[in-house]
Amino acid sequence: MEGLSSLSDREMNEMSLKQFADSLPDYAKDLRLNLGSLLGDQMLGDQRKYGLLLACAHGSGYRPIVVAAEAEVEGKLSAEAANAARAAAAVMAMNNVYYRFVHLASNPEYGTLPARLRMNVIGNPGIDKDDFELFSLAVSAMNGCGMCIDSHERVLQQHGVKAETIQAAARIAAVVKAVATVHATL
Repeated sequence: MEGLSSLSDREMNEMSLKQFADSLPDYAKDLRLNLGSLLGDQMLGDQRKYGLLLACAHGSGYRPIVVAAEAEVEGKLSAEAANAARAAAAVMAMNNVYYRFVHLASNPEYGTLPARLRMNVIGNPGIDKDDFELFSLAVSAMNGCGMCIDSHERVLQQHGVKAETIQAAARIAAVVKAVATVHATL
């Protein structure tokens, strides 16, 4: 199977997430099948599903999967939702490091100090709050920040978001992260 490294930039920019996953080696067949299932799943609705895929791709920090995700969501996601997904990945890249530090540090004083980090997008994401929180939770799961996961889950529960929806967001995060990780080793 020919890898993505032999493709031109133009070909990469036109590749869907499914095509990206299909380029993975046979030992990652489960990842291909899982991504295909997630792409076909209708439980979340398009804005949530494609927003989560885009947020998680950006959250992976792996450019080839970001390019594939951007191609995948083209025409399927509003400009506002796409920007909110990117913003969730950006602000969680910062918050997940900071709040993981606060959580893991032995000194409890850090939890009492103001973060002094700008994160205005959380209060005004340009889309429904519950969708942005779901994107943020998924990226936080990828980044392993338990404190952020708990915080976003609380807000989602207050908005009436069901456990199955939150689990679906975590599944998308897991699969996107795994696909990016495997591809990065090729």
